[in-house]
Amino acid sequence: MPLDPTKHADWEIAATAEQNMKTAKQLADELGIENDELLPHGHHIAKVDYARVLNRLRDKPDGKFIEVTALTPTPLGEGKSTTTLGLLQGIGKRGKKVTACIRQPSGGPTFNIKGSAAGGGLSQCIPLTEFSLGLTGDINAVMNAHNLAMVALTARIQHEFNYNDEQLAQRNLKRLNINPKNVEMGWVIDFCAQALRNIIIGIGGKMDGFLMPSKFAIAVSSEVMAILSIFRDLADFRKRIGNIVVAYDNQDNPVTTEDLEVAGAMTAWMRDAINPNMLQSIEGQPCFVHAGPFANIAVGQSSIVADKMALKLADYHVTESGFGADIGFEKFWNVKCRYSGNTPNVSVITVTIRALKHHGVNAGAPPVVPGRPIPKEYFEENLAWLEDGMANVLHHINTVKKAGINPVVCINAFHTDTAEELKLTKRMCEKAGARVAVSRHWQYGGEGALELADAVIDACKDKVNFKFLYELDTPLRKRIERIAKEVYGADGVSYAAEATGKAEKFEKDPKFKDFATMMVKTHLSLSHDPNIKGAPKDWTLHIRDFLTYAGARFICPVAGNISLMPGTGSDPAYRRIDIDVETGKVKGLF
Repeated sequence: MPLDPTKHADWEIAATAEQNMKTAKQLADELGIENDELLPHGHHIAKVDYARVLNRLRDKPDGKFIEVTALTPTPLGEGKSTTTLGLLQGIGKRGKKVTACIRQPSGGPTFNIKGSAAGGGLSQCIPLTEFSLGLTGDINAVMNAHNLAMVALTARIQHEFNYNDEQLAQRNLKRLNINPKNVEMGWVIDFCAQALRNIIIGIGGKMDGFLMPSKFAIAVSSEVMAILSIFRDLADFRKRIGNIVVAYDNQDNPVTTEDLEVAGAMTAWMRDAINPNMLQSIEGQPCFVHAGPFANIAVGQSSIVADKMALKLADYHVTESGFGADIGFEKFWNVKCRYSGNTPNVSVITVTIRALKHHGVNAGAPPVVPGRPIPKEYFEENLAWLEDGMANVLHHINTVKKAGINPVVCINAFHTDTAEELKLTKRMCEKAGARVAVSRHWQYGGEGALELADAVIDACKDKVNFKFLYELDTPLRKRIERIAKEVYGADGVSYAAEATGKAEKFEKDPKFKDFATMMVKTHLSLSHDPNIKGAPKDWTLHIRDFLTYAGARFICPVAGNISLMPGTGSDPAYRRIDIDVETGKVKGLF
């Protein structure tokens, strides 16, 4: 019986597709990857030595570069990964040499409420179990490298507390005078473990460590992961790792991983993780999976090296940006493209009818609440909610156009969408100057994505007048103001007193001049308030604080509240995940 996503779970579809997977060697041969560039992890997954590929193909022109973003989503997400995989399959159906790149999923969301991020329905990345449960160990490497820095820090604090200067010198150590009350880093774990957000360590005697407050964050929020997503080569990676600030001394001077003599060992942990992983769609097109940084405090996208490698291997390359266009696309535009030097040809804005209705608050649409079912009214035709909510996607279309990139709106169609709802959405987006395609990749795979594939291939023929929103010599607060007004639609920006002081310090110190401006804001609204939907007017973006990441070279203006350790909900996915003890196959992943 043909697989039907309306009747079969994602893991069931994946398990069936995996029976006919291509081997990693087949994928490599089709892409022109040579044997010494392929680093197999079993039969169907391999890492690829990006440095060898880039060196061999350095004179080859890049393929067409396609970015996938979205409107401001509901808490459930609107299918960017599914659209990325569907577009990969659709372009493949048109006989083109195509690749895609997505982030590695975190164990936190996989076992919580958001799922595996492998796509869905008939547009998935496989093998699903390996993709979802650790893959080739990159996130484990990030955790080990990050936590090794904390081991080095806490051991050094203990030794400096227990030994005098002469005793330290006998151990070839110089006193760093670390202030245990001013520690920047914490520990990381790849789960949503709210009980570990704030902890006390060092309980016991003098040989059990120094008694002090500490904390945990989720692994993908680690600065090591942020660096994995934006590094250019191994030398650049090593330098950035060495610049990570772990704590401050008693005079408020930074204490780095280099000061703790742990940066080299951290990089050693990451020696394999720096190479992208090659998987495939359920229709056999190659999909690279590499890095999984937080989309708030980092770029929220797969790695620069994976994109650069894929652009040399394929004629069309699709890459996904985390969250909506106000966050994911803005960081792709002004950070990732600036660091990589790559120019996109097209940006695909993923929309769903349900999300457009979700933004129709002025017409009476009820909210979609995290952890609760979508209100049943969302599956009934309501053109008033839909038309009111269109303001959100029209705002994002204008944002993409400001970058000089061609927008294509992908209506990620659900089987519950009505013909009138699709017609209204298409008409209003086309009127705003975007190509529009209705895509049914979730239900029909590549065959259902042909309209989208054709629109994207056609858009790739257009001239791109790419330009950044700001230049690097733009002062920090001017950058923030430009992002707030041009991307979020705010009237201006206000600052808490502490944030003002930090901004002045950054603007006066030349070492921060080329740091990326990495905005921290909710993904559930164009504003800093997750409860405000649509395209709000007459509001001011409030910056309450700044975070700095010296290794990644990020300055993060914080608008609203953000937790680096999410919590596990009352109905997490792990309740439905199990293993078949006869076959060893995992079931229940979604």
